[in-house]
Amino acid sequence: MKPRRLVLIGFGAIAGDLAAALLDAPQPGNALGVLLRPGSASRQRLPQNCTPLSDLTELAAFAPDLVVEAAGHEAVRGSVPGCLALGLPVLISSIGALHDEALLASLVATAREHGGRLLLPSGALGGLDYVRAVRHASELTLRYESRKPPAAWSAELKALGHDPDRLDAPVTLFSGNAREAAAAYPQNLNVAAALALAGPGFEATGVDVVCDPTATGNTHVVTARSEFGTMHLAIANRPSPSNPKSSWIVGRSLLAAIEQFFAPVMML
Repeated sequence: MKPRRLVLIGFGAIAGDLAAALLDAPQPGNALGVLLRPGSASRQRLPQNCTPLSDLTELAAFAPDLVVEAAGHEAVRGSVPGCLALGLPVLISSIGALHDEALLASLVATAREHGGRLLLPSGALGGLDYVRAVRHASELTLRYESRKPPAAWSAELKALGHDPDRLDAPVTLFSGNAREAAAAYPQNLNVAAALALAGPGFEATGVDVVCDPTATGNTHVVTARSEFGTMHLAIANRPSPSNPKSSWIVGRSLLAAIEQFFAPVMML
């Protein structure tokens, strides 16, 4: 089996979990590079068998088979266009950045012109295969609810005058559509953006964001109704140990997407 060459953009909590899983893989000869901003403190935390890369020139010389973005919305705007212009496939973790219509159109145009590809993982959510299947239904309604404990929303609760340590009832922080949600909460609602892109679009995807003191994890509830039937899906993910705003499963979702990318059999 041919060794895999991958580059991670960023090295935060999600990328760190992913790198550990990739480096533990039994396949010999794999190479892992990490694109970091010059002077990034993350450089000191890189495993010895990761190659630090400072810019797109070094990334191109590394010649990856796949680039994985795990550094936030600014990385999607700043680094992903250059990777697509090199003709590379890019797996985007920060899908919420694609709520920006102009950015999405530009990335798609660059990919088409240079032979790159935008790959979108399911992240903390499931059921996107069903949503894709009903996306053109004439009677489709699609709604997503994010329900997390106060630790995930401490700053937002304080801004609204709530004490995160004394919350005794659920607080709805947001109710609107997926485009508004992704813009309002860029670090939290990649799931809403993934759902909208798989389904009928950002404006047609409803979103509720609830802080719940009784929640023991990050809960995602999706309801899809159409002439084809009804799906009601609830997933309770454990928060990342290093970032309660993110679900721990996200790194594994990226790993699963990477495995699918290289696999001879693909589950769609």
